[in-house]
Amino acid sequence: MLVQAAGLTIHALDRVDLQRFIHARAIAGRALGAWRTAVLAPADRREQMLADLDLPEGLAIELSAQPAVRQGSPPPPPDLVRLFRLDLINSGPPRLRPREVRLGPARPGGFQAALRLPDGEWLNIRVDMPPPRPWHSTTFLAAFVVMTVAAVLLILWAVKRLTRPVRLLAEAADRLGRDVNAPPLAENGPSEVAIAAHAFNRMAERIRRFVADRTQMLAAIGHDLRTPITRLRLRAEFMDDDEQRRKMLADLDEMEQMIGATLAFARDDAAAEPASPIDLAALCRTVADEATDARPELAEAICYEGPERLTLRARPVALKRAIANLVSNALSYGGAARLRLARPEGGVVRLSVEDDGPGIPESELEAVFTPFRRLEASRNRETGGTGLGLTIARNILRAHGGDVVLKNRPTGGLTAVASLPA
Repeated sequence: MLVQAAGLTIHALDRVDLQRFIHARAIAGRALGAWRTAVLAPADRREQMLADLDLPEGLAIELSAQPAVRQGSPPPPPDLVRLFRLDLINSGPPRLRPREVRLGPARPGGFQAALRLPDGEWLNIRVDMPPPRPWHSTTFLAAFVVMTVAAVLLILWAVKRLTRPVRLLAEAADRLGRDVNAPPLAENGPSEVAIAAHAFNRMAERIRRFVADRTQMLAAIGHDLRTPITRLRLRAEFMDDDEQRRKMLADLDEMEQMIGATLAFARDDAAAEPASPIDLAALCRTVADEATDARPELAEAICYEGPERLTLRARPVALKRAIANLVSNALSYGGAARLRLARPEGGVVRLSVEDDGPGIPESELEAVFTPFRRLEASRNRETGGTGLGLTIARNILRAHGGDVVLKNRPTGGLTAVASLPA
């Protein structure tokens, strides 16, 4: 568009110069013709013949007994002298030459000339150049509009065509972030785009292989650890000291629970559950009802507030587990779980889970999402767990394109705010 504007400006300036040159030549020719008419016409018909002349715009001629230019007036600018060829006034035959010539400036871009006739009368000529009109052409304006529309359409098409591969690559990267088993990116188009798509697919394949290897390694470690744990459990049964036997069996139970949770966490990372439309409001009510059945002593502290129906696309089992982990965490550490579901706003659905616990220090609000990180010193020591609940919940929500954050309530307690794309 800048190039087109520059070209249009150059064309307009050239058009102005051409108009000025044509007007100057027309005015100069008509002025010399008027002078010859005044010289050759009889004195009694001279004024009538001059009045009958068809003069162009910017040229005025009159007969007078006095010159319009005073003696000693400054001459016109040199560019006007060259443009109107004023040197030709005295270049005709001797009988057509004026007895006296006076030249002087008029308005900017114009001049005056007083030519003395043989009988002593003066022919006063006034030239005022008309203002340039670079756009005074219907065909030019129509052509300019057509060129502008064509240029805009071409720019839009070119930008869309150039940015489409980048947009597809961004969408593929977003899908890979949500699902490591997302389909590969098509390797077609220009060579640069095909190379970038091929490199992206190779990167995605390496990530999938890395995740699969780590999951397989964790599964193997968990399987291998179960055998010595079972042997230790059998040996502990033969211990005579009941207190030591109880402590050892409790430690073995905790180890087995941690191994099971670790394997479940690894399996969730590699899960390929298909997404489908679900009613998030019904899912929240189901999780609240199940939590009430599991913890009847806290039934009055468990409730749901929100719309009756709210449909979005998600992985049902995984999302239910994420919400259940948030509710379980609130009940275990805060003694309450109030689920508040808000309608979509800005393309995002938010679910808040509030509790009545002591809260978490501000410096630890993000650290609790680290695997196996438990803040037993600041919360309830009597609750168990492996420290993977919040980690699993965040991973599931982020795999859906959302997230979860923790906030301390001003009135006390903690709020877990989960967000999902609507």
